[in-house]
Amino acid sequence: MLVDNEAARAAIVEQAMRDNGYRVIRRLETTKHLTQEVAQSQPDIVIIDIESPDRDMLENMSRLSKDNPRPIVMFAEEDDSSHIEAAIRAGVSAYIVDGMQSSRVKPILQVAVARFREFQALRSELNTVKSQLEERKTIEKAKGLIMKHQHCDEAAAYTALRKLAMDRSQRIIEVATSVISVMELMGDKQ
Repeated sequence: MLVDNEAARAAIVEQAMRDNGYRVIRRLETTKHLTQEVAQSQPDIVIIDIESPDRDMLENMSRLSKDNPRPIVMFAEEDDSSHIEAAIRAGVSAYIVDGMQSSRVKPILQVAVARFREFQALRSELNTVKSQLEERKTIEKAKGLIMKHQHCDEAAAYTALRKLAMDRSQRIIEVATSVISVMELMGDKQ
């Protein structure tokens, strides 16, 4: 997908893409409905060719990166470091200054896709670690409540959680969540 508000410049970019074995499946003049257009067209890469990114464009790219992530390559004339940093924070995989040269298109897109995949892998790993940490906190809280209610040590509380999980054929986090709910409900009635 190509976003470019100048028809003549867009034609040059499209030709450069074709010369390098790529096909532009959709061209937009603005990023106003970028998320919806990407959801509908499902492009492999989003290319934005502009003079300088504005706040609305960055917000739209950020929304796209959150809702329907894709590698985003931005060709811009503005080399201001604050614009570059803002574009990268919004999800741009590659920010190229001084326009597009046909001979550079393929390596730029390959690098952008590789960076995007690496970032997605890191994001996935971070989400997994956060989820594990939250589960660990929930299990620790359940153990603490069991220890308080049953007047037992940590090992006994954990053993009780594990036994309950096995008896119910549930994951220990599911049992821990139930224990917390029940104990808090009992605490509210006392």
